Amino acid sequence: MSNVEKRQRIAVYPGSFDPLTHGHLDIARRGARLFDMLIVAVYAVPDKNLLFSVDERVQLWEEVIAAEGLTNVRVEKFYGLVVEFVRSVGGSVIIKGLRSPNDFEAEFQQGLMNRKLAPEIETVCLLTNLQHLFVSSSLLKEVARLGGNVSDMLPPVVIKALQRKFGHSES
Repeated sequence: MSNVEKRQRIAVYPGSFDPLTHGHLDIARRGARLFDMLIVAVYAVPDKNLLFSVDERVQLWEEVIAAEGLTNVRVEKFYGLVVEFVRSVGGSVIIKGLRSPNDFEAEFQQGLMNRKLAPEIETVCLLTNLQHLFVSSSLLKEVARLGGNVSDMLPPVVIKALQRKFGHSES
């Protein structure tokens, strides 16, 4: 086998993941099946109103990955352009999850810019499973903040973290 054939296929799944949902986990599981190594890249400073710090978001991912037994997945935080992060880890693919036409429009524009900046890096879009179609992190944060039940949409470790943040015993 040549060195080219032995080279690991590394994909990066970037996002803010605030908080990590079952939808995000589903995309990570599927990405892990498609590539030799999947790096969940937690964006440290997104232009969003964050509930969890970058270190908390990384820790939640690490706990979920360990519980899932995803041995070819690791988590790293990153700053700056995703294509520069992908290059820095030896990756060749960016994984994106799509829920709606709005997601497609945004990811399409980002994908074109990434292609311009780094033509050697491909973007692979995975469609969400139907049960996760309506789930968004921002919506789940709001429902949890108001004491609603989000337990079937989030990993248990994330539910506990939300309960600590909002002081609810049942989310």
